[in-house]
Amino acid sequence: MEPVIIVLIILVVLVFIALIKTIQVIPQASAAIVERFGRYTRTLNAGLNIVVPFIDTIRNRIDLREQVVPFPPQPVITQDNLVVNIDTVIYYQVTDARAATYEVASYIQAIEQLTVTTLRNIIGGMDLERTLTSREEINAALRGVLDEATGKWGIRVNRVELKAIEPPTSIQDSMEKQMRADRDKRAAILQAEGVRQSEILRAEGEKQSQILRAEGEAKAAALRAEGEAQAVRTVFEAIHAGDPDQKLLSYQYLQMLPKIAEGDANKLWIVPSEIGDALKGLSGAMGNFGAMGGGSGGSGTPGGSVPAQERREKPSID
Repeated sequence: MEPVIIVLIILVVLVFIALIKTIQVIPQASAAIVERFGRYTRTLNAGLNIVVPFIDTIRNRIDLREQVVPFPPQPVITQDNLVVNIDTVIYYQVTDARAATYEVASYIQAIEQLTVTTLRNIIGGMDLERTLTSREEINAALRGVLDEATGKWGIRVNRVELKAIEPPTSIQDSMEKQMRADRDKRAAILQAEGVRQSEILRAEGEKQSQILRAEGEAKAAALRAEGEAQAVRTVFEAIHAGDPDQKLLSYQYLQMLPKIAEGDANKLWIVPSEIGDALKGLSGAMGNFGAMGGGSGGSGTPGGSVPAQERREKPSID
């Protein structure tokens, strides 16, 4: 009985192993290459798959998701004979598991070497300044070459990025000095422009202020003159409305003489020529007033006075 039990155990183990090898579970976004006696048979997709045990073998399992592979810095010579180190990152995806397995021995290594050679060809036609400022151009050219070359390998290059472009240390120092000088120059220009604009605005403000002040003074003078004219017109109309005689005007003229002489700065006072006429008119008025107050005294008495009208009409003797 013991040999039979041993044989049964062996058969159970073989059946179990055969079941394990027959049922193949492939994860999502993965693929498996099946070979039969060393020859490609089919590609297993995601899910439950059944193969012939001990005849079919799984050659390779490939991840179909997009992969990111960074490559170490590569020295590249520019057109102006400067060595720069460039870090690259490749985003690729396997689209054909069979081609990626049988068309190239190691597609990762192949992509890396192709990236290095393509970079040297592209950067070799650019100077340093253009290399530092043309990343998009370099990425587009590199992606085009890699996508075309890797298409037959069942690889699709989705994106190529340059992580860093490092020029030599001496060139970096020179570039920093140049950038610092450019920043100082731009700062000086901006400061000068600011001062110039400030002076222009200040001058414009002063000009506008002077214009407004002059306009205000002109309007004030016009209003003042108009007010004085209106006052003179009102006085003139009042005088004419009152119909004054020569005597009243002479009296008013004499009352204004003290006001003309007012002021500490008046060292010289010029008597107008019209003061004689005013005095004559005032004396005539006083004479008439005296004659009216003398009663019945006639003109021939010693105390009598000559009427003012007669005195004014008497010619003067030189």
